[in-house]
Amino acid sequence: MTQTKQVQTKRRKFPPILFIFLGLGCWFLFSRVQGMWKTNSGIGSIGNRSLISEKVTPDKQKGIEAFAKGDYQSAIASFKSSLARNPNDPETLIYLNNAQAGNNALKIAVSVPIGNNLNVAQEILRGVATAQDEINQKGGINGKKLQVEIVNDENNPEIAKKIAQELVKDPQVLGVVGHNSSDVSLAAAPIYQRGGLVMISPTSSANNLSGIGQYIFRTVPTTKLMAEALANYAVNTARKTKIAYCYDSQSPGNISFKDEFVAAFVSKGGRFIPTVCDLSTPNFNPDLAVSEAINSGADALFIASHVDRIDAAVSLAKVNQGRLALFSDPTMYTVKTLQVGQQAVNGLTLVAPWHPQVNPYLAETMRQRWRGTVNWRTATAYDATQAIIAGLQPGTSRDMPPARWRDRLPQALHNPGFTVSGATGALRFAPSGDRIGNPVIIQVQSNGSNYQFAMLSKTP
Repeated sequence: MTQTKQVQTKRRKFPPILFIFLGLGCWFLFSRVQGMWKTNSGIGSIGNRSLISEKVTPDKQKGIEAFAKGDYQSAIASFKSSLARNPNDPETLIYLNNAQAGNNALKIAVSVPIGNNLNVAQEILRGVATAQDEINQKGGINGKKLQVEIVNDENNPEIAKKIAQELVKDPQVLGVVGHNSSDVSLAAAPIYQRGGLVMISPTSSANNLSGIGQYIFRTVPTTKLMAEALANYAVNTARKTKIAYCYDSQSPGNISFKDEFVAAFVSKGGRFIPTVCDLSTPNFNPDLAVSEAINSGADALFIASHVDRIDAAVSLAKVNQGRLALFSDPTMYTVKTLQVGQQAVNGLTLVAPWHPQVNPYLAETMRQRWRGTVNWRTATAYDATQAIIAGLQPGTSRDMPPARWRDRLPQALHNPGFTVSGATGALRFAPSGDRIGNPVIIQVQSNGSNYQFAMLSKTP
C-alpha cells in the first residue's frame, strides 16, 4: 500500500504543461498521417518514392525525400533540376505537378506495367503527365489542381485486382487511367464497376471489355473497327488474299483481334489459311510456323503478340526474310519492334489508334517536351486523362466532397453531348464505353540507317 501511494504521489507531480505538449504532438502526428492518407492510397506513389529506379537522379532523390517530409517547396526545386537533366522522365514531371498541387488537389491514379514493360509504362505515363501539366498550368479544375498517383501493376491480372480494390476504397481517387493489356483490364474492370470508380483504359482492345458497365471506358477504337480497317487495306490495297495467322492464345486482345480480322478478311474476298501458330506455347518454333504458312499457299502472315512477348513475334519476321507480307495489330507499334526487328520488320503493316501525323501540332509539342517521338499509347493515355479532366469540370465546385466528384464523372462521360479535343481528335464515348473514332494504317519503313513507323492512310 505504501508503495502504491508513493507512485500515485509521483504521478500527481507531473507538470500539466507536459500533457499539453503530448496532446499537441499527437495532434500534429495525426494531422500529418491524415494528410498523407488524403493524398496517397499507399499502393503507389504521388512523389514520396520512385517506382522507376533507373530514372533516379540525385536531384530527383532529393525531391522525393523532401516530398515525403511534406516540404513541397524543396521538392519542387529538386524535381525541376532533375527534369532539366533528364527531360524524358514522365514520373518526375508528374511528381513536380503533385508537389505544386499540395494537399488541396483532385486525385486520379494511373496503373502501368513498370515492373514488366518499362517502355510501355513510360509511353502511357508521358500522355498522363502531358495532360496533367497542361491543366495545372491553367490553374486546375475549377480551382483545384490535378494530382496523379502512379501504380505498378506489372501487367499482372492478380496484382491489378488488388490494386483496383485499394483504389476503390480510397475516396480521394476520382478516376483511374488504366490498365495496359486487355487481360489485366478485364480482371480489374468488374471491381471498378462494383466499386463505382471510373476506369478508362488507354490501350486495351479486347471485345469483352465493351459494355461491362457504366464506369468502364477506353480511348482506343474497338477491335472490330480496327480489324476491318486492316483487312480492307490488306485485300484491296496490298492485294493479299491468302493469309495465315500467328497469335498469342493467352492474350484476350489477340483472340479478339484474330476473330474480328479473319471474319473481315474473308468477307472482303480473302481466304484464311489455317495453320498451327501459337506464340505462347513453350516449344514455339518460328521456322516451322513460317514454312507451314508458305507451303499452305499463304501470301501474307498476320502476327499478333502480347505486348510483353514481342520477341516471339519478331522471331517470325526474322525467319520470314520478306517472303510473306507481314501484318499486325497495334501491339507491335513499339520502339522494341524497330530496335529488335530492324530489316526483318521492314514493310510490316499494322493498324493503330493514332500516329503523329494525325495531330502534327500536338505531336511536335510532345516531341519537344519529351525529346523524342511519341507513339499511340502516349496519345490515348493523354486522351484518357483529358476525358477525366473534362468530365470533372461541369456541375462541380472546389468545395464539393470527393464522393460527389466521383459520382459526377461517369454521368458526364456518358452524356450524349460530351466531347473533348484530344490527341486523336474529338473524343466521344459510345454507350458501351468504347471510343468513337477511326484508326490509321501504319507501316515500318526504312529511314536511312534507321526504321520508323510511317502513316499510310487514315481510315474513313
